Amino acid sequence: MNAYQNSWEYLSEELRRLDLLLYIQALQSRKQQQQEYEFTAIASAAWDEFRGLVLSEEEIDNLLSENISERRHASALDISDLVEALEKMRAQIKEKRKVSIEQGVYLSLPHLSYLFQLTPFEEQIVLFCLAPELDRKYERIYAYLQNDITQKKPGVDFVLSLLCNSSEEKLAARRAFSVDALLMKYQLLQFSSESPEQPVPLLSRSLKLNNRIVNFILGIGQLDEKIDFFARLAQPPAFAEGRSQTTWEQVQTTEELKVRLRSLNQWYFQQSQQAREKLIYLFHGNYGTGKRAMAETLCQELKLQMVIADVAGMLNGRIPFEEAVWLLFREALLLPAAIYLEGFARLIEPEAVHEVTAERSEQKRAHLLALFKAFEAFSLLTFLDSETPWEPIGEFKEHLFITVEFPMPSYALRKTWWDAALTSSGFPVSDEVDADELANKFQFSGGQINDAVIKARNIALWRNPADGKIKMSDLYTACRAKSNQNLRRLTQKIQPKYTWGDIILPPDQKAQLREMCYYLKYRPLVYGEWGFERKLSLGKGLNALFSGPSGTGKTMAAEIMANELQLDLYKIDLSQVVSKYIGETEKNLNQIFTEAQTSNAILFFDEADALFGKRSEVKDAHDRYANIEIGYLLQKMEEYEGITILATNLRKNMDEAFVRRLRFSVEFPFPDRDDRRRIWEITFPPEAPRGEDIDFDYLAKQFKITGGNIKNIVLCAAFLAAEDGQTISMKHIIHAVKREFQKMGKLCREEDFGKYYHLLTSEV
Repeated sequence: MNAYQNSWEYLSEELRRLDLLLYIQALQSRKQQQQEYEFTAIASAAWDEFRGLVLSEEEIDNLLSENISERRHASALDISDLVEALEKMRAQIKEKRKVSIEQGVYLSLPHLSYLFQLTPFEEQIVLFCLAPELDRKYERIYAYLQNDITQKKPGVDFVLSLLCNSSEEKLAARRAFSVDALLMKYQLLQFSSESPEQPVPLLSRSLKLNNRIVNFILGIGQLDEKIDFFARLAQPPAFAEGRSQTTWEQVQTTEELKVRLRSLNQWYFQQSQQAREKLIYLFHGNYGTGKRAMAETLCQELKLQMVIADVAGMLNGRIPFEEAVWLLFREALLLPAAIYLEGFARLIEPEAVHEVTAERSEQKRAHLLALFKAFEAFSLLTFLDSETPWEPIGEFKEHLFITVEFPMPSYALRKTWWDAALTSSGFPVSDEVDADELANKFQFSGGQINDAVIKARNIALWRNPADGKIKMSDLYTACRAKSNQNLRRLTQKIQPKYTWGDIILPPDQKAQLREMCYYLKYRPLVYGEWGFERKLSLGKGLNALFSGPSGTGKTMAAEIMANELQLDLYKIDLSQVVSKYIGETEKNLNQIFTEAQTSNAILFFDEADALFGKRSEVKDAHDRYANIEIGYLLQKMEEYEGITILATNLRKNMDEAFVRRLRFSVEFPFPDRDDRRRIWEITFPPEAPRGEDIDFDYLAKQFKITGGNIKNIVLCAAFLAAEDGQTISMKHIIHAVKREFQKMGKLCREEDFGKYYHLLTSEV
């Protein structure tokens, strides 16, 4: 016996068998009624009035006759002869189907039965429901046979009557339509006439084949329309004609990780398909570390498609989460495909203590349980994408659950990937571009490096479309744009303006600041080539304490370092970070350090003594928890590989136990007379019109104030001079000093102003 050529040839023959079955049913119905319908008794005018609402025997016979060879001889055949012909046709189809499957011919309906372990009875129900989706004639036939012109879908009672030979069989077969039965549990079928407001008895319900199942049987591989708002197909696998594949060399992660994952995957899929554990990977790491590319490449090697689903979209409530999970994982069988859950951390991340409720905890547990059930029913291969590690609980432990960390690349890898991204981009690149410097300054993943190069190209084109050559400044701008996007909620970004010539400090303090810059400049040499990285698990970054009175240059020093190193500078007000809710402070701090990590941004914690006061003596629960918060901040500072600066006006209030854990401690002293004079001079821009009467020696000697006060005074004097229409003179400065003293709460006494006191009484 020859095999079927394809699914459609097989389905066509099944539909011919269905037509014969329906024709037999029509004949039996007429015989049981003991008289034929009296359509011919209707007057011609009345017939015209009801045409379209009434179905005649002739019309039904004509609809069925197209596919029934026995119909031509029906007048000479008994129903028993037709039943015999039906059984013969069923046996022939069964045998030909068996031969086709043995020869490797893909038949979609039998394959559907295999995937969901359907019984022959359940498969026949699917066929009955498929028919109206292929040819609308079946709507009229079903309406006729169910004696209801509005019932165009097969009803439960109708299906049971066709497939069951006795009342006992019908009663037992009702289980096929229960909630936990295969057809309903996997949502292959749905009731089309069910309403929560008006419950309908089971026998009166109509059946409809799920649209996704219809498409599957017809060979249409698109995703279920109910999940396309949160799920998408990854690039089709390489075995699809005309498709390119991601090579192992293009997966931007370590070679060791590639080898181990590839080996495990091959071992797993070489095992017996029977009764094996489900394979679930938890890939955790930052964006761009190669998690998704690795999953796609593993699937390509298995000739398996991959569906990427956004957990945030699944949780948005358009359809219940449990239903979303069920439909998503059903695709794993239908396509077939692996499932990649993006943002899995949303289901496992701990809540802040004040947000935790019994209802939310139970909801998260229910979501994880729904996932587990979907793994059990459908999973071929599942990838869970998370930024943080997680170990399974309960039922998940019953399967092969592999946790894989995707680390941020080392300096050497970053340099290699910068070179590769710039070379393969196809964009012109300036000779000044230094991949070494980019790799050192920005701790980017491979994906972030590729994104930054594309962004730099766009910036270069905007700057000069005719040239479009990528410059180092374009790459710096692109890198900053691609990192720290979520930092601004808890921080203030400062645009560095100052250089080394703008700060007045004793030589030793200035030398300390330069030494801090050396840490970042020469980190690749010391940690990489000289091997010091192997000796350190933590503390590869740099943390420092800047202490001194307000206005002595602490913030300016941080700006100068950021300018020198061409790094972003973020100022953090600890009063906004510290929360009264337990756990919230740590959550805020973790977000700051995580976001800053990619670009080595300088983090400047101002007024640190607000948190770092002397907490050694615990007097109450608040003090005890403050110590925990401090410990957490110091831990994050040690883990952070960039520069962290704590600034305080009151060094004596800092606990020495905490200070000892910092790498540098720079004291910003109150400026002496010589330093004050230099500050007065350099605070004036070269363009500013200065009067010859400005006495810098006197200002430095007479007014014992900080550089911050001097800056305020000079700026105020400039505005007074602008209003006066003159150059900036001594009288403007003296009036500005008065305003600064008033702001500071100081009295403006004659002895404070000395020989220039009279200028206070003159008009400005």
